Amino acid sequence: MGILEFVTSIVAMVLGAVTVWILLLRKGKRSVRIEPDGKYNMGELSAMAESLTERIDILESILDAEVPDWREQNEHGQQ
Repeated sequence: MGILEFVTSIVAMVLGAVTVWILLLRKGKRSVRIEPDGKYNMGELSAMAESLTERIDILESILDAEVPDWREQNEHGQQ
């Protein structure tokens, strides 16, 4: 087996693994489906709520670092 065949086989395996990985990631990020009868998958809704909570916490920590008094400014604007 020559070096060219070896490199080609390694590249093919890596590309195949990356393709499968991308497909699995896309499958995991499906949106919540709204059923006609109003039923929701509570597991999906719970996971989305946890994800949104984490995002809000991250955004607030960024704001705290960049604009230390943003909370006070926001409270004054709402009153």
